[in-house]
Amino acid sequence: MSKKNRTGVIYSTNPDFQFQSDEQAEAQTLPPPQQALKVWIDRISGGKTVTAVRGFVGTESDLSDLAKQLKAACGAGGSAKEGEVLIQGDHRDKVIAWLTAKGYKAKKAGG
Repeated sequence: MSKKNRTGVIYSTNPDFQFQSDEQAEAQTLPPPQQALKVWIDRISGGKTVTAVRGFVGTESDLSDLAKQLKAACGAGGSAKEGEVLIQGDHRDKVIAWLTAKGYKAKKAGG
């Protein structure tokens, strides 16, 4: 973080002072066998059905890559944000089969 972005900081005269940023480091992506993913069916606004994959631990770019691969496997659109992948339509069985084939721990959850 650059010094220009430090707003509301009180400067110390202590020569050993180290600035602590409030920004959290992005989580490292766990390997597939350590991922415990849950696959849900949700209804979003407009009454549309989506398949939601939750529980992913990792970076946003890895989540985005996983979403891209799942969308291609299901032949459907979707999105990835905030640790969740949404695929348009009910694709629970396809998603679980694809994830387990890739080494992920995945199971159906409520919904």
